[in-house]
Order: sequence, then structure tokens, then C-alpha cells
Amino acid sequence: MQTQRSFLDELKVLFKQSTFMKLIFMNVAVFLVISIALVFARLGGFEAPVAQFLSDAFAMPTGLWDYLYHPWTIITSMFAHFGFMHIFLNMLMLYFIGRMFEQIYDGKKLLYTYLLGGLAGGALEIVAHLLFPGMYGQYTSVVGASGAVMALFILIGFSQPQLRVNLFGILPIRIMWLALLYFVLDFVRLGTNDGVAHFAHIGGALVGLIGSQNVHSSNNIIARFQRFCERVIGLFKRKERKHLRVKRGPEVRKMSDEEYNADAKLRQKEIDRILDKISKSGYESLSKREKDFLFNQSKNG
Repeated sequence: MQTQRSFLDELKVLFKQSTFMKLIFMNVAVFLVISIALVFARLGGFEAPVAQFLSDAFAMPTGLWDYLYHPWTIITSMFAHFGFMHIFLNMLMLYFIGRMFEQIYDGKKLLYTYLLGGLAGGALEIVAHLLFPGMYGQYTSVVGASGAVMALFILIGFSQPQLRVNLFGILPIRIMWLALLYFVLDFVRLGTNDGVAHFAHIGGALVGLIGSQNVHSSNNIIARFQRFCERVIGLFKRKERKHLRVKRGPEVRKMSDEEYNADAKLRQKEIDRILDKISKSGYESLSKREKDFLFNQSKNG
């Protein structure tokens, strides 16, 4: 008899198996640290200096000279939120887009798309403030995962133009049109003083748009960024590798070339069938077995 897993158990499984949930947990953890620090600062009567410290640590200044004194914030800003509704909406979007993204592609592509989208969004905000110094008329800073999430949204929308989602649970619509609508809404609000970093959204969208071209190619912008990051990480692991010991595991039967090719052909045929079903009926039409199969293949790919 199969037992029902609790909501917390489901979260644990998602956290272990998916990259998008790790990103959500990281964003939420940073939000809680910021919020708890501000609560104690208010209670202690020293809110202003603590708020300034947190802003300096996490928020990215849009003025070039201010940014040069806080260069790390182009990374920390894409994981930081100072308001509940800000993080709630961003994480809600990351959950739905990230889950769909990781079912079709894989966790590494999701991670590096998120990071490159956030970096491009922050960089475009700095460039925009250099080109249009009177845009807001005062010092501003940028926080939030919006640019990074926008990169994921646009990439999946334009790389899978036939993919459908049920809007409000009832209205089937191609995700490409939703992604395009979000992009247009940000574009027409550029330069407005509404407290939203629209240039950061545009920067993330551009990464998603470029990344959607030849999405499986080794020359794709996301693949190149991934290789660059892995080379940098590899520089720090070289010393560690020298001390690694080889431990033999249990013997496993090796497949012959004929068996391997036959198995790969069957798996690819099933992947093509599922993707064709998605393009015709939408992702929600898949059975649990089909979703699990696609998710496992993306992890092994």
C-alpha cells in the first residue's frame, strides 16, 4: 500500500531532486535573514544603520562609481528581497517556470540561465543609468530575482513556442505569448518611476531570447557561460583532486554497444513522443509517469 507524502516531504524531495527549489530556498533564506535582522534593529532602536548595512551588503547600486565600491552586489542582489510581496511574486514565478524548465532541460541549464540573466539584468541597469542619468533623478539600487527569472521565462517561451499552459487553470495559451506579453509590459514602462527595475528585466529577457536560439548547441550563450564558470570552479578544485582516493564500488554489468544503442533509441523515441504531446496538448496533459520519465532523462542528459 502506497502512503501519501506530506507537504513537507514533497518539499524535501523537490529540494533534493531539483535546482529551482534550491534557488527558492536560497532566496527565502536570504529574505529571512534580512527580515529578522531588521526586526531586531527596530526593537533595539538602531534600524537606520542596520538597514544601511544590509543595503550595502545585498542591494546593487545603479550608479557606476557607487557600484565599484560594492562589486559583489551584482550577485547578492539577485538573491535578496526586502519586501514580502516582492519575494512572494518572484518565487511563485520561479516555482512554475523553474519546474517546467527543469522537466524539459536540466538543472544545470536552469542554474546558469538564472545566474547569467541576473548578471545581465544588473549590468544593463548600470549602463542605462550611465546613458540616461536623469532617468530617476536620484540614487537608486536594485534587488530581487526578477531579471534572473525573466531569463528562464523568455528562454523556455521562445525555445518551446508550441508549449501550452492553462492560464487561471482554464484558458490554454502558448507560453511564448505570455513571455512576450511580460517583455512588452516591461519595455513600455522603461523610464517610469514606479519602483521596478525594468532594465534589469529587459537584460534578463535578452539573455533568455539569445539563449533560446540553438538551445542544445555547445556554442549557445548559456552553454558557453556554463563552461566558463566550470573552468573557474575547476581552478579551485585542482589541489583538492590531488588528495582524492579511488574507492572501488560494486561490479556492474556493462552493456554491449548493441544493447546501449537499442536502449538509447527507445529512450529518445519516448522523449520525442512526450515532447510532441506537450506541443499539442500542453505540459499539464502529461501523466505522472511521463513527467517523471522526462524529469529523469533531463537529469541524465
